[in-house]
Amino acid sequence: MLTRRREVALARLSLLLLFWREVCTIEVPLDPKIQQDLKQPPTIVKQSLKDYIVDPRDNIIIECEAKGNPVPTFSWRRNGKFFNVGKDPRVTMRKRSGTLEIGFRSGGRPEDYEGEYQCFATNDFGTALSNKILLRVSKSPLWPKEVLEPVVVTEGSPLVLPCNPPPGLPPPHTFWMNSAMMPITQDNRVSMGLNGDLYFSNVLAKDSTTDYSCNARFMFTHTIQQKNPFILKVQTKEPFNDTSGFNYTDLYSARGVAETTPTFLAPSGTVSSKMVLRGEELLLECIAAGVPTPSIKWFKKGGDLPMQKVRLEKFNKTLRVVGVSEEDSGEYICMANNKIGSIRHSISVQVKAAPYWLDRPSNLVLAPDENGRLVCRANGNPKPSIQWLVNGEPIETAPPNPSRKEMGDTLIFRSVQIGSSSVYQCNASNEHGYLLANAFVSILDMAPRMLGPKNQLLKVIENKRTFLDCPFFGSPLPELRWFKNGQGSGLDGGHYRVYINGTLEIKRVRPEDQGTYTCVASNIMGKVENQVRLEVKEPTRIDRAPAHLTVTRGSLARFDCRVKSDPTLPITVTWLKDDKPVNLGWRLKKDKDSLSIPNVHEGDEGTYTCTVKTELDEDSASARLTVLDRPDPPMDLELSDLAERSLRLTWIPGDDNHSPIRQFLIQYEENHWDPGKWQNLTSCPGNLNTIILELSPFINYQFRVIAINDIGPSEPSLPSPRYRTSGAPPDAIPGNIQGMGTKKTNMEVTWKPLPDKEGNGPNLRYVVWWRRQDTADEWKNITTKEAKHVVHNTDTYTPYEIKVQAINDFGRGPESHVVIGHSGEDRPTEAPTNLQVSKVDSTKVNVHWNPVDPSSIMGEFKEYRAYYWRESSLLKGLSVNQEKKTKGFYVTSDEPTGILTGLIPYSNYKMYMVVANKQYEGPQSNTVKFQTKEGVPAAPKFFKIVQRYPDVYLEWDKPLEPNGILIGYMLKYQTVNGTRLGRMHMENFLPNVTDFSLRLPDRYTHYKFFLAARTQVGAGEVYAEESPHFTNEAYSKDQVDIATQGWFIGLMCAIALLVLILLIVCFIKRSRGGKYPVRDKKDLPLDSVDQKDQDGSFDYRKKSVPTRPFRRSDEDNKPLQGSQTSLDGNVKESDDSLVDYGEGGDGQFNEDGSFIGQYTVKKDKEETEGNESSEATSPVNAIYSLA
Repeated sequence: MLTRRREVALARLSLLLLFWREVCTIEVPLDPKIQQDLKQPPTIVKQSLKDYIVDPRDNIIIECEAKGNPVPTFSWRRNGKFFNVGKDPRVTMRKRSGTLEIGFRSGGRPEDYEGEYQCFATNDFGTALSNKILLRVSKSPLWPKEVLEPVVVTEGSPLVLPCNPPPGLPPPHTFWMNSAMMPITQDNRVSMGLNGDLYFSNVLAKDSTTDYSCNARFMFTHTIQQKNPFILKVQTKEPFNDTSGFNYTDLYSARGVAETTPTFLAPSGTVSSKMVLRGEELLLECIAAGVPTPSIKWFKKGGDLPMQKVRLEKFNKTLRVVGVSEEDSGEYICMANNKIGSIRHSISVQVKAAPYWLDRPSNLVLAPDENGRLVCRANGNPKPSIQWLVNGEPIETAPPNPSRKEMGDTLIFRSVQIGSSSVYQCNASNEHGYLLANAFVSILDMAPRMLGPKNQLLKVIENKRTFLDCPFFGSPLPELRWFKNGQGSGLDGGHYRVYINGTLEIKRVRPEDQGTYTCVASNIMGKVENQVRLEVKEPTRIDRAPAHLTVTRGSLARFDCRVKSDPTLPITVTWLKDDKPVNLGWRLKKDKDSLSIPNVHEGDEGTYTCTVKTELDEDSASARLTVLDRPDPPMDLELSDLAERSLRLTWIPGDDNHSPIRQFLIQYEENHWDPGKWQNLTSCPGNLNTIILELSPFINYQFRVIAINDIGPSEPSLPSPRYRTSGAPPDAIPGNIQGMGTKKTNMEVTWKPLPDKEGNGPNLRYVVWWRRQDTADEWKNITTKEAKHVVHNTDTYTPYEIKVQAINDFGRGPESHVVIGHSGEDRPTEAPTNLQVSKVDSTKVNVHWNPVDPSSIMGEFKEYRAYYWRESSLLKGLSVNQEKKTKGFYVTSDEPTGILTGLIPYSNYKMYMVVANKQYEGPQSNTVKFQTKEGVPAAPKFFKIVQRYPDVYLEWDKPLEPNGILIGYMLKYQTVNGTRLGRMHMENFLPNVTDFSLRLPDRYTHYKFFLAARTQVGAGEVYAEESPHFTNEAYSKDQVDIATQGWFIGLMCAIALLVLILLIVCFIKRSRGGKYPVRDKKDLPLDSVDQKDQDGSFDYRKKSVPTRPFRRSDEDNKPLQGSQTSLDGNVKESDDSLVDYGEGGDGQFNEDGSFIGQYTVKKDKEETEGNESSEATSPVNAIYSLA
């Protein structure tokens, strides 16, 4: 029998699987155009609750909303019968809706409309049903009138005060208060049960101090009703005093209450049962009586309590299980115990279930001749029964449908046809409730439609996986094919894949995939197509990514971000710092390929990300900026291991700011000798944070530490506490001890005093000892605070032994070593004798003399000092400087000699000699005369070059120091073109020739000249010059551009003003018809200094330039008319000269030429008496004469 059942079950399962494979359901898209044209049976979208409780004070609204195409019409059934809405004036139905609204403004009772309502929504394709809605009106009845007698109870006995609230709809919420409207305090002894009663595990005398009233709160009407209060009278063995203190542990024994074992007040007995529905809350309670008050514990037989779902409330008296499921059924045990004993109560919990869905039927849209199915599976306890309805009528009584077959909880549809659309209802019910679900079967035929945008342009990145969407709809389901560029067969296979929803996948798009793609959807109703234009773009990538940077504070940080992308796609480059946008502004600058951060500081440190975006893709790269900075200052300086001359200094290093600390510098400050001045004491490596410091006595120290890394030193730390060392005798010896006389009868002893910090104590002073050397004399001494001592009444230049010692109030320091000093010197008494010279040269001479007796030096020998001077030159007329010069010879031999250098050739010299000690010179020796020989001359005094194409003119002057008889000049020159030099040419001139001219081959030729004067000895110092680069340019090394001199600019302004005045006067005279006699000034030689006339006017004398420049003849000394000399002696030709207008005389120019050249304005006879004429320089010549 069992085997037979298994075979039947397997056969049914195989049949269901077969049908499942044949199902082909159409999913209707939510496109508004499709939905608008789609014919659809009705669907309930909104309805009221199954158990619907309403407030009697409001209108009653029973909701029923449905959708469908055509729009559904609505009807109602009440208590299983047709409810004619139109006949009841209080009932209205909303437009395009099935929602009922029942109003009571014109009278009527809400209770009259209580009952079971069901909504029907109908159109051409079927009828949908709502749930059966049980409508009930909320009720809040009053407490029954009753007179409650006082409750008398013995202290220690249990007590239950009943509440019995009136039955309301929904049931009221109960709570206990006293007459003063104060809540009754609940604890493990006094608590309210699930039924609303108030339980006392045992009564105490203090319970009689208040009354007890049960209150019921009705949720819909928001009202609270109060029951008449209970009054307790507790019979006690001991009087109760609520002001007296007591201990709860011995409360009962103190009051004479007998202890009792626990008993259950609720539930009664030892066993009980409880039924709960799946998904609801399970509430179990155990309230026990006894003295002392029992405690409650809960257990579940055969397992642990599901703690994730269990909550213990009301002092463990109530067990609440939320979201009950089948596994929560079983036996629950509560145990009450006190020190007298314990009892148990077992509650058997049964979990039942109203129907719940396992597989809810859903709407089915099929094309003609397609197959489908509706499944309705539900579960419950007991197992629910399944009933199918068609358009609200049982399927058994509905019109037959040959394409439909019922198989228990499943309806099978095969080869459906147009016109068989319906709404099916599945009703699953058991004794605890029911489920109702609507599902329509719609038979749809529709030509293919494209749902996406037309002729879409799609841009994609090369090598990316790409999808070309072609959403479509039709019934029957259309066949979709893809074509590229309108050619070839359908695209499918290879790196193409077509999905059932019409999407074409290109697994890895390439540039050759670019083009126009056409999707075509077709079924028996027709076909439709759409196009997608595909453009393949180069990927966007960062070609040169930013690199990690480690920079010093204050420097420039630059992150690169060079991008390569498709040229047709605009790009956006953004920078992030620690995932937040960078604030670009006056400091942070972004250009095309980089981000620059000048003057970096620690706030700039972080991770910088360059993000490059286009409309299609993006790329990013990150780099870390680390800022190196000087260390933070050390902290928390601590002094330890304190001793007389040392201590230990410890500190906490600050942050090294990414550059390791190489060294710690320890400084100190003392507040006596140099208060406020910090001085270096010592240093230690950067890996240490403690050091032993060696200290000096009698100093009040405080210390600070500076950390040093490769970037620089930190700020100093805060100072340490002060530490004063004790005093001690001096440790050091005064340095640089000397003894020398300032007079021939004294000796001044000096030394370098000890620094204040080395005094080691107060009242630092010095003990000075001295005695004559090589004698047995006793040491003489003196104590002083000064750094010197003068010993008087000494012999001249006598050696003394000297030593110095430092002392203070704590004792004497070490003595110094013995130092030899001398008393003062006197003038030497002898002169060197037999002074003579030999081997006289042009610039040097050998000197010989006889030495003096050493004892006559009267001090420490310093040198033999020769005094010499240039008496005259052997050249006549050459003035010389007769300044006396000296040279010392440190010679101690018996036949001393020396060489006197730096002499001027061809000169007469005189010389004498003295002997000198440290302070004085002795008497003079005999004076000797000698003549230096002829030498090579010095450089020419000046060397000028004037270049006027096609010639170059050279001029020079003889040397200031000829150093002999000049025999001529040697000139060498060569062409210069950048770094290339031409062949060297040489010219020799007689001593009276001081000029030379050279013809230029072209105006771009440039020469370098080398000029030297010659004597019989040879050529002297060379004077080198280069010719100017431009024509009509004169050049001299000594030339000064006076045009930039302030005095020259002022003078030119004055002359311009004077010329303006003269022009005005001339204009006035001309208007009177006056004549202007013009006189050519005679050429006058140029004096070295401009001469003033007696009337204060200047007489400018012009040095001439030859008509043929620098002709070697007597005409060289003649002036050239029209020439002028600049203030520095350079010669320029005048652009305007009287030569151009004929030779002078006293002829007069006409008015047109009166302003050219020089002219004299004749004045009236009265004005000219005593003066022959008044001359004025022409404006042009006046300017050129000063240029």
